[in-house]
Amino acid sequence: MPGGSPTILVAMSGGVDSSVAAWLLREEGLKAAGAFLRFGHARADSADEQDARRVAEALGIPLRVLHWPDALDEVMAYFCAEYAAGRTPNPCIRCNRLVKFGRLMDYAAAEGFDLLATGHHARVVRRDGRALLARAAGRRKDQSYALFHLPRERLGRIRLPVGELADKRRVRAIAEKLGLHVHDKPDSQEVCFIPDDDYVRFLRQRAPEAMKPGRILSAAGQVLGEHDGHGQFTTGQRRGLGVAAGVPMYVTAIDPATGDVTIGGREAARGTRLRAAGANWHADVPAEFDATVQVRYNHAGAAARVRRTGPDAFEAEFARPVHAITPGQAAVVYRDDVLLGGGWIRRD
Repeated sequence: MPGGSPTILVAMSGGVDSSVAAWLLREEGLKAAGAFLRFGHARADSADEQDARRVAEALGIPLRVLHWPDALDEVMAYFCAEYAAGRTPNPCIRCNRLVKFGRLMDYAAAEGFDLLATGHHARVVRRDGRALLARAAGRRKDQSYALFHLPRERLGRIRLPVGELADKRRVRAIAEKLGLHVHDKPDSQEVCFIPDDDYVRFLRQRAPEAMKPGRILSAAGQVLGEHDGHGQFTTGQRRGLGVAAGVPMYVTAIDPATGDVTIGGREAARGTRLRAAGANWHADVPAEFDATVQVRYNHAGAAARVRRTGPDAFEAEFARPVHAITPGQAAVVYRDDVLLGGGWIRRD
């Protein structure tokens, strides 16, 4: 911003990460303001909204409360459609692109803010003058996987300050030292539009086509049992299968046309290849290269050979078998700690 410090809008959820992010940016000398997003039919002045207000007041920054009742409609539609198709969605990834770094970033620009910040544990780094995403300094809390789908051209206007801290304990220690009451607030674990975390009930109410009854089959086609909705299963799932086989069994396939769910032993749930569509590249990558590919949020990543098969598609062949390569989840590609891009895992 000519003649002054850059202005930055901080997405403040009322949690400890975004609270400390706002403080860190203010300490840098940036002109910060907070934004709390009130979705759907959430009541005004909820506990999280009150927390965001109290933190903003303690930090001496203004807070804007943005009531966007329809902001998650597209995310919820995607969530239901993926389960109906026998895939396992990742709504946080879609929300990050469409809402936090989509609609909110557009709002920030329209309101004259230069930058947008969140409390995500990831980093924005510079390579050859270009902004790229990278894993957080505190690897155990790294959330860069959930940011792979962000538009490449937006990375230069994003700040992720808590990603530079050593670990989550450091974040909480800063909040406690500042006297912020959220310093020991638990992290939210549920999908934000399913506050009771009962996604099966949500699907039954919103998308009955995602809960088709069917059979539970062995790899040989033997009927082992029945279930009352294919949307309650995900590839690699072990618990809650309703089948006593004497050995651990895992979901290996879901047929949305019939509702049938196939299960098998641990080896049957492992794979060495995946196909991904809807690729989003942050870096200019060659047609074929070696990388680390992460196939779910809590996966450490595995060595693979990546081959681009089209403008928005690629394949990955792993050096060793990987557990639960799940259709609908993201395959995110890294070199060292830098996120090169990723795509959505498809069924072979």
